[in-house]
Amino acid sequence: MKLVVVGGVAGGMSAATRARRLNEHAEIVVFEAGEYVSFANCGLPYHLAGEIEERDALLLHTPESLARRAALDVRINSKVTSIDRENKTVTVAGPEGEYTESYDKLILSPGSVAVQPPIPGIDHPAVSTLRTIPEMDYVIKLAEDGAEAAKQAGRSPRAVVIGAGFIGLEAVEALVHRGFEVDLVEFADHVLPVIDGDLAVLLHRELRAKGVGLHLGVAAQSFRDGDERAVTVALSSGEELEADLVITSIGVRPNSKLAEEAGLELGERGAIVVDENQFTSDPNILAAGDAVEVKFHDGRRGSVMLAGPANRQGRRAADAAMGYETIKQQPVLGTAGVRVFDLVAAATGSTSAALEKAGIEHFVVHLHSGHHAGYYPGATPIHLNAAFSKDGRLLGAQAVGENGVARRIDILATAIRAGMTAEDLAELELTYSPPLGTAKDIINMLGFTVQNILFEDCPIWDWEEFEEIKDKYLILDVRPTKATEGGRKLDEAVNIPFLELRDRIDEVRELANGRPIALHCKTGLTAYLSQRTLQQEGFEVKNFTGGYDTIDLKIEAFNTNHSKSE
Repeated sequence: MKLVVVGGVAGGMSAATRARRLNEHAEIVVFEAGEYVSFANCGLPYHLAGEIEERDALLLHTPESLARRAALDVRINSKVTSIDRENKTVTVAGPEGEYTESYDKLILSPGSVAVQPPIPGIDHPAVSTLRTIPEMDYVIKLAEDGAEAAKQAGRSPRAVVIGAGFIGLEAVEALVHRGFEVDLVEFADHVLPVIDGDLAVLLHRELRAKGVGLHLGVAAQSFRDGDERAVTVALSSGEELEADLVITSIGVRPNSKLAEEAGLELGERGAIVVDENQFTSDPNILAAGDAVEVKFHDGRRGSVMLAGPANRQGRRAADAAMGYETIKQQPVLGTAGVRVFDLVAAATGSTSAALEKAGIEHFVVHLHSGHHAGYYPGATPIHLNAAFSKDGRLLGAQAVGENGVARRIDILATAIRAGMTAEDLAELELTYSPPLGTAKDIINMLGFTVQNILFEDCPIWDWEEFEEIKDKYLILDVRPTKATEGGRKLDEAVNIPFLELRDRIDEVRELANGRPIALHCKTGLTAYLSQRTLQQEGFEVKNFTGGYDTIDLKIEAFNTNHSKSE
């Protein structure tokens, strides 16, 4: 049995090492186009920041260590240029020239390539992406040179990051840690587009607090030599930013050219089509990692550029190639997170926007709750959005906060995989101790809230309905009057605190004048209590989940979207 693996890092090396564990006597050859076959690409921004001090810590294995450890024949600087499916050979351009290599089974793990749109000057020497070890080395040199030049000129070094996805946000933080003033440019109306705009507002606030300039809803139009610094970035807004270096993180696409030229089936977006066992349209060729098409749990198809799925796909491809029964590919959730200075943002499953695009009926619940018991010092809020089907199944969730965010999103990712409903979430037994959690964790509260909506007939409203609500409903703010001071209120709302509500029912009836009532409080709980009281007095009532804390974020997100640049 001879297995050839094209590409290293997560998918390829997981496949090769798993194959060796399954078959000690197989001949296993790995071709890697670059110099590094196994490195921690997710750690690159943290070495740039200096948090991972030693560069060698990112180099997980070398060809020599893999030969000793797993008896693998790893050939670096060796690019597979074509596949002859009929004769089951690949053509390789290596250090010694071009040659062919035969295979019994072939696993493709070519990864992804950075999107480099045809922006004038994008090949400027002070502009780079940050995806490989050589690119990281180059960016560090740019940073060191830029810092030295700025020091000589008696000013702070400056950088521009184009693209506010995971890598872009990590690059921003890394450069701030290195002492740079940083501008962040994002074409979407908010950073980290995989989360909802209202939660992204929390990241906007954190970035601004750390001195980062935000340029949202605009694009880079050109790069040219700067007048006083290395490069000038011209934005679609007309603004120009001078910088000592620029990192572009505009996006990635599947590196599927080799598969396409071999006649393998590709998906609508150019990824390699595979079945649940990682087989391509050729029964002797499998594929794993960033280049393959996956099915998301909401029915969409596309690519997922994450190390976790790539590792699992590589393992599965090796099992299948060696003739073993596999753990078949499940629909992908895309669970991921990122640290943005003192905050963490994480998400799993589908956003509301993705569900709407897929035509899936759903509703969204917003919660704000402490990461541990409020009476124990140091509790910080978790801000959580979660989408549910009309029958109460969890479809997706996102959260932002200082502490406990990843733990909650991991729980909710598990819940989606298990097909859990609101009732299941309400009954989960989670760790409780005052420094660690609460007796009613935010996960339980999520279940309780959806139970209330579905089983107690306590309907909700959201900010997207505001124009209709303000015309047809009495909007009632049931927070204490003190909470409405300083402008933190809706002008259209009447304030009647919950503790006064029962004594003022006649007043509410007069104000409503036959109209239904739309409630809100600070976070949603007090408004729910008010909703139950008013419903039993004969009123038709909706409650704003997440309360004014969410309304405040929604308003800021709306204003950011319409102002475009700050």
